[in-house]
Order: sequence, then structure tokens, then C-alpha cells
Amino acid sequence: MKQNVLTRYRVMAYVTAVWLLVFTAAIIAKYGFDAGDTMVISQIHGVLFIVYVVFAFDLGSKAKWPFGKLLWVLAAGCIPFASFFVEPKVSREARAMVTDPAPAAAQA
Repeated sequence: MKQNVLTRYRVMAYVTAVWLLVFTAAIIAKYGFDAGDTMVISQIHGVLFIVYVVFAFDLGSKAKWPFGKLLWVLAAGCIPFASFFVEPKVSREARAMVTDPAPAAAQA
């Protein structure tokens, strides 16, 4: 597995997690305090979540995760704050599988 697969997943995990928190705050503001609209925020989060799912599936298939683990990682993108705890654990495990070759030393 290449490093860029893990990097894409990590970036999208954090971006999606932040937008989920923004979306959650907007929902609380809308229904709890009768203020604001959630249409744009929900659409942005929806698109970001789809990209997150694609990258998580890509990482999971290359890391040969069992289906249950993949579901757990995907569920973390749906639960506020969960991604901030699941992503570091997944990254530690996946980092051991990265097989990017080290750059060859230049010979003089």
C-alpha cells in the first residue's frame, strides 16, 4: 500500500469530522434556537462524506480489512467526535503496511 492512500484517508477523515461538527452545531441552532438554515452545510457534508467513504473503502481494500472493521471506520464518519479517536488508531495500524520504497541513494 502506498503512503498517498493513507494520507488521502487521513485528510478526509479530519475534514469530514470537522464538517460533521459544523453540521451538528447548525442543527442544534436551527431546531434548538430557531435560528439559521442547514441546507448548504448539509450538502457540503454529504459530498465530503461520500469522498470519505470512497477513500476509506480504498484504504480498507488495500489493507485487507475484514468487513466489520470497515463498517466501524465508516460509522466513525457518522458520529460526531468519533473520527478524532478512530483515525489515529487506523493510521497507526495502516502505517505499518505502507510499502513506499525509500529513494535510492545517489552514487557518485
